[in-house]
Amino acid sequence: MTSDSSSNPFSPKRHESVEQRQDVGRAARRQVPRTAHREWTPQDNRSDPVRLLEEQNEVRVPWLVPVRHARMRVSPFTFFRGTARIMAADLATTPNSGLQVQLGGDAHLSNFGAYASPERQLVFDANDFDETLPGPWEWDVKRLAASFTVAAQHLGFGRKEAQQATTTAVRAYRKAMTDYATMGFLDLWYDRFSVQDLQAAEDIDPKELAKRLERFGRRARTRTSLQALQKLTEEVDGRFRIRSDPPLLVPMRELRDEADPASLEEAVRIGFEQYKATLPDNRRSLVERFIPIDMAIKVVGVGSVGTRCFVMLLEGRDRDDPLFLQIKEAGPSVLEEHLGASAYPNSGQRVVEGQQLAQAQSDIFLGWAEGRLSRQFYIRQLRDWKGSVEIEKATTINQMAFYAQLCGRTLARGHARSGDAASIAAYLGGGDIFDRAISDFSEAYAAQNLRDYDAFITAINDGRLECAAPETTG
Repeated sequence: MTSDSSSNPFSPKRHESVEQRQDVGRAARRQVPRTAHREWTPQDNRSDPVRLLEEQNEVRVPWLVPVRHARMRVSPFTFFRGTARIMAADLATTPNSGLQVQLGGDAHLSNFGAYASPERQLVFDANDFDETLPGPWEWDVKRLAASFTVAAQHLGFGRKEAQQATTTAVRAYRKAMTDYATMGFLDLWYDRFSVQDLQAAEDIDPKELAKRLERFGRRARTRTSLQALQKLTEEVDGRFRIRSDPPLLVPMRELRDEADPASLEEAVRIGFEQYKATLPDNRRSLVERFIPIDMAIKVVGVGSVGTRCFVMLLEGRDRDDPLFLQIKEAGPSVLEEHLGASAYPNSGQRVVEGQQLAQAQSDIFLGWAEGRLSRQFYIRQLRDWKGSVEIEKATTINQMAFYAQLCGRTLARGHARSGDAASIAAYLGGGDIFDRAISDFSEAYAAQNLRDYDAFITAINDGRLECAAPETTG
């Protein structure tokens, strides 16, 4: 189906009742049956996946591209993490109900985690919105589900166990969407998922859960700017500065190929002023209490490697009051190739607005700016109790299924905040037809991912793609 304003019950042109919105979902189900989501068959004219990666590399920092390839080379799962563009092109060929939400755009399982809320509680949410854009809700669900299938296979679980983890994620999404469909708009808007809420989780021993949460929370709370100060800086002549650890951490003072030092300093100053202007007055007043001290390129993640990602060290009341900001390049979303251009002229603003719409609580330092050569960026705090589940350490399928339940519910909340839960819930229905269809799709797409991974490895071995040595990639 093609979506338009008529499928959006919150369009200024109309405001429908709950029953009418449910009818929209049921009508969509008649046009696009839930079983239609089961199939994955690549089209004859499917784009070469390696070529899609090469095209992305053309706008990335050349000396970081081999690091990206090295991180993707580790396993089919790490490869999958870097394939948002490839999967977006594939998803564009699959059926969708025509119901729109604010997509995360890259909703794989590693893009969820914990961080500190403004009230200093540890909350769980999606945490990567580089590709966010309005679009079909099914796209996020399929990427999340496929990531669980790929990860389960990577960890050596059998087919039945992989299906269990995948189906759990989709079922959690469906059930949560049904719950959100009954909530008032304000109740939904204020809904959040703290780590303490996990105590009510099902299918896990309470003592084991309490121990796991205590360990996770303790580790997350150590990830602060003071911890980053110890890890990322060195003291020279009584002052802290960001240390050099190329290619993963390269201070601005060493980036002679980018511009002369004076030009870099001026570009940083202008960009920082632009960023502050995007903040609410109270947040801008807080940021202006800090003084920028140093800045460096810092490699992060897998899919983002090669984009211009900086870390800025700022000093507050004294040298023991640091703040680290992450300044991350934002280009057009990979979804824009298939869903049309963003409504925002600055891709950094696209990321910030999408994140604040989908997340229950967002970083108080979120803002955006434009840098040299019209490059666009968004800014957030580097470390604020940020923690992620180390899926590689999942030793039982129950551990993975527990995390799948958490991610599915979280994704549903973001979609319900930005789309219409009543219509989507009516489309999904009360049975497991959609759950099983997406599980089948995920299994087929995991096989596609493996074929793409093999093509990627061949391209490295043939010299088509340059790959860094493992010991240099962190």
